[in-house]
Amino acid sequence: MHIPLLTIITALPTVTAILLVFLKRENERAIKYVTLLMSTVVFLASLPLFFTFQSTADMQFTEVHAWIPALGTRYHVGIDGISLFMVLLTTFLTPIVVLASWTNISRNLKGYMISLLVLETGILGVFVSLDLFLFYVFWEVMLIPMYFIIGIWGGRNRIYAAVKFFIYTFVGSLLMLVAILVLYFYHGGLTGEYTFDVLKLQETHFPLGYQTWLFLAFGLSFAIKVPMFPFHTWLPDAHVEAPTGGSVILAGVLLKMGAYGFLRFCLPFFPHAVEQFTPLILTLAVVGIIYGALVAMVQPDLKKLVAYSSVSHLGFVILGIFTLNNQGIQGGLIQMVNHGLSTGALFLLVGMIYERRHTRRIADFGGLAKQVPVFATFFMIVMLSSIGLPGLNGFVGEYLIILGAFLEQRVFAIFAATGVVWTAVYMLLMYQRVMFGKLDKEENKKLLDLSPREIGLLVPIIFFIIFIGVYPNAFLKKMEPSVNHLIEVVKSKTLASDIREPSLIIGLREE
Repeated sequence: MHIPLLTIITALPTVTAILLVFLKRENERAIKYVTLLMSTVVFLASLPLFFTFQSTADMQFTEVHAWIPALGTRYHVGIDGISLFMVLLTTFLTPIVVLASWTNISRNLKGYMISLLVLETGILGVFVSLDLFLFYVFWEVMLIPMYFIIGIWGGRNRIYAAVKFFIYTFVGSLLMLVAILVLYFYHGGLTGEYTFDVLKLQETHFPLGYQTWLFLAFGLSFAIKVPMFPFHTWLPDAHVEAPTGGSVILAGVLLKMGAYGFLRFCLPFFPHAVEQFTPLILTLAVVGIIYGALVAMVQPDLKKLVAYSSVSHLGFVILGIFTLNNQGIQGGLIQMVNHGLSTGALFLLVGMIYERRHTRRIADFGGLAKQVPVFATFFMIVMLSSIGLPGLNGFVGEYLIILGAFLEQRVFAIFAATGVVWTAVYMLLMYQRVMFGKLDKEENKKLLDLSPREIGLLVPIIFFIIFIGVYPNAFLKKMEPSVNHLIEVVKSKTLASDIREPSLIIGLREE
């Protein structure tokens, strides 16, 4: 009997959100426990994806059902080694975010939990969709609850940050929608079959002229979502104003949707355009690495420092993807997971200290290691992970990315490597100013150390930070066949010389 596992884990959060609608708003205890229980069930239901996943390049756990036959649209889902860990990262972080929101959401808790659950469905749908129309639906579904999470439960400038996030993302989405329709009509005009099937479109050879414009449309949407320099300006505002849970989801998985889009669509669909734009994208990636690190270095606000560190770390991810070799792409993929764990944990820790002091200014702290040693210990491990200390997860991803870049573009690799140094500088300086020195502020002398709940939600993240650092092969061996297949597709389509211009894109089949 085939169990529709992907459908279950994708739909269950929204089913839970619908159940929450019938609970009274005042019954916050029940709302919290139902959300935590069901998000944990979703995570446990996703574990068989990892343990039964075969190390092959084939799509697995696939489900195909008719949806809108007249338009060639199907409910088609599945995962491979590229999407597997994005799904697991999403289901892993969601119950942690629920626990993190246990005490710091003071108004309309019911609406917040509903938004969080619908957001989880949208994100999971993006990573499992093998139909472009279905992918776009989930891409837009994700946008709405994130807008509400920032705009309703955010900080003082939450409306500005939410609108900015929405406008940036929505403009990119519209460009992608136009490109999706061009792909749909091109394939129909070429073969007589109008389809949004990702796997069929991946086998189609698009003329170079079309590839250039389609890559720009898809690529801009994904670049905004990553976000790549210079499309990053919405991110610090969104992070700073979002509640802690919103920042964790935003950094942990939402930003990865852009990098995933490059891997799933841009590389296999438009390899000639990828070859054409790779120098530009590598340049922007390296600029983002250095720029993000330098701007983070001068931030007086803890949360803004972590936000700009995301710009820098995701520059490494894009650099790895566009090396177009096994080491770089695997490094980019595992760094997507690493960033979700490390930066997600940093936002959790910043949120915990903010709940106690109601300030995020670095100058307002100092000597905290004496007062809250458990907090300081967790912060140190996560900070060292973000720096890329050998033995922790960040080192694995950055090493593979720089190795892959060095094999293809040594100049880019050398400049990117300086980003590791800058990261160490701003992280260590921040840690020194917050944790060491004199405990001379009266407010800091009254701080309480981490509660059992807070320790409980951090321990699983620390476990994977260390586990990936010590034994990354548990992850790499599952993604390697899919990465190799992707590289083969890109190379074979780049070398193909039979790309023909169709007489018409829309409505005519070539004779």
